[in-house]
Amino acid sequence: MIAAIPSAVLIGVDGAPVSVEVHVSNGLPGFTVVGLPDAAVRESRDRVRAALLSSGLTWPLRRVTVNLAPSGVRKGGAGLDLPIAIGVLVASGALDSEAVRGLAFVGELGLDGSLRGVPGTVVLAEALSGHDLVVPTESAIEAVLAGHAEARLSSTLRGLVDRLEGRRRWNHAEDGATSDRCGGLAGIGSTTSSVPDGRDSTVDLADIRGQALSKRALAVAATGGHHLLVVGPPGSGKTMLANCLPGLLPDLDRDTALEVTRVHSVAGVPLPPGGLIERPPFRSPHHGASPVAMIGGGTVWLRPGEISLSHGGVLFLDEMGEFSTLVLDALRQPLEDGEVRVSRARGATTFPARFILVGAMNPCPCGEGGPPGSCRCTPAARERYGRRLSGPLLDRFDIAVRVDHPGFDELLRPSPAETSEAVAARVELARQRAVARGVPVNARLPGATLGQAAPLSKAAHALVERKLRSGALSARGLHRVHRLARTIADLDGVGEVIEADQVHEALVLRCRRDILLEGANR
Repeated sequence: MIAAIPSAVLIGVDGAPVSVEVHVSNGLPGFTVVGLPDAAVRESRDRVRAALLSSGLTWPLRRVTVNLAPSGVRKGGAGLDLPIAIGVLVASGALDSEAVRGLAFVGELGLDGSLRGVPGTVVLAEALSGHDLVVPTESAIEAVLAGHAEARLSSTLRGLVDRLEGRRRWNHAEDGATSDRCGGLAGIGSTTSSVPDGRDSTVDLADIRGQALSKRALAVAATGGHHLLVVGPPGSGKTMLANCLPGLLPDLDRDTALEVTRVHSVAGVPLPPGGLIERPPFRSPHHGASPVAMIGGGTVWLRPGEISLSHGGVLFLDEMGEFSTLVLDALRQPLEDGEVRVSRARGATTFPARFILVGAMNPCPCGEGGPPGSCRCTPAARERYGRRLSGPLLDRFDIAVRVDHPGFDELLRPSPAETSEAVAARVELARQRAVARGVPVNARLPGATLGQAAPLSKAAHALVERKLRSGALSARGLHRVHRLARTIADLDGVGEVIEADQVHEALVLRCRRDILLEGANR
C-alpha cells in the first residue's frame, strides 16, 4: 500500500513543498529513504521506529520505502519525521487514509513519541498554504504568523493519532491551546512581541559623557540608514555608542517584521513570546567569524549568516580591523544591494541583508594612537593597520567619526544630555519625511531622483562642485554626500531645499581614507 503525506523542507529562507510517499510491501524487513535526503532525514528511520513503539503503535515488520518527491530537490532537517511516521501508519493499514486527507504535517519526533518544533516553521507553513496544517504545540505561534490560525496541534504522536481517529478533540493554534503534557501556551493568538521594548535593554545616550559629534553621527545614521565607522582608543566609548543605535530606531513595519521573523525562524534563533520580531535586531559577531558564518551558506543547509540576521537592524563589528580581510570585502556587495546570493554546488539561494553597519576600530595596533607620544607603533605598522579596510569598503561608510577619551569635567561634572527617547522621537519624525518621498530611509534614494528629492541651493551646489573638481569626492561619494545632506536636513526640520550648511556637515561626517591614521600622526 502507498501513502502520500504533504510536508515541506527549507531551501534558504524559503519553503519548498514535498510529498512524502511511503510504500510498505512484503519482503525482508528494511527501511529505505530516497529522494536526495541528508543525514538528518536518513536517521529518521530510528527516530520514527522508536517513537511509534514508545507510543504503543505498531512498526511494520515489512519492507518500507520512503520517497521524497520531487526527487531532484535536496531535503534536509528533522521536520520530515512526523510526515514519515504518519505515512508509515497509513501505508501499513494502522491508520485510515481518510483521516489524513487534506492535512499536511511538519515536526520532529523524540524517541519517547513527543513532537518537537523545527527551525523555519514559519516559512514551511507558508509553503503549505493550500493544506490544513498539523504541527507540534510549541510551533503554534509560528503557524499563526504564517496564516495558519486553524493549524491543528499536538505534543505527542499518540495524542495526534487519537485526534486523527476522532477519539480526542483538536486544539488549534489561535485558541492558545494547552499542550498534551506541558501545560498552557499563553498568548499564542497574539502576533506581536511581548518582550520589553528594545530601548529598555540598550545604553541610553544620556549615559555617555561628552562625544557630542559622535552622538550627532548616531542620530544621522539612525535617521537615514547610513553606515557608520567609529575610530578611537580603547575606553573612549565606541562600544557604548554602537549599543545606543538600536534604541534610536523606530519599530519595524509589518512587512519588514515578518521578513525578519522568517529569517530568524529559519536560522533557529528563538523568537519572542509573541512570535513577531518588532524591534530592529542587533548582532555583534566575534572578529573570528568565518565568511560562511558572516555571509551565510553551508555544505548541506544554506543557513542565513550574521548579515541576514541583522536585516532590518544593526550589524556591529567591534574591533573591525581584526576581522579577516576576506570577510570584510565580502560585505561590499550586500551593503550595496541589500541582499546576498549564496551559491553552492548543491544549490543557490538569496538572503535579505539590508542593515546599518557600524564598525569600531582602534586608531592603530597598540590602540593608543591619540595623544602625542602615546602611540608605540612604528609608522609602517600604523600604515599596514590603516589598510586593513580596503578603499572600496571605506567608501561605503557614509559617516566616519573619531572619538577620544572624555575630559575631566565631562566625566566628573557632566552636563545634562539628550536621552535616547528624545532623539528617537526626532528620528522617527524625520523618517516620515523619507517615507513621503517613497523610500523607507534616505540611504535608499535612487541616484536618478536625487536632484528632485534633494534639491541643492546655489551655495550648496557650488560647494559640491569644488569637492568634485579637487578629487575629494568620487561618483559614489557624491551620491552618498547628497543623501547624507538630505538626512541632515530632515533631522533638523529644514525645508526641502538643502543649504550649504547641511552639505558642509555631510562632508565633515563623510568617511575619509586617512581617518585611521589621523590620531597616530598627530
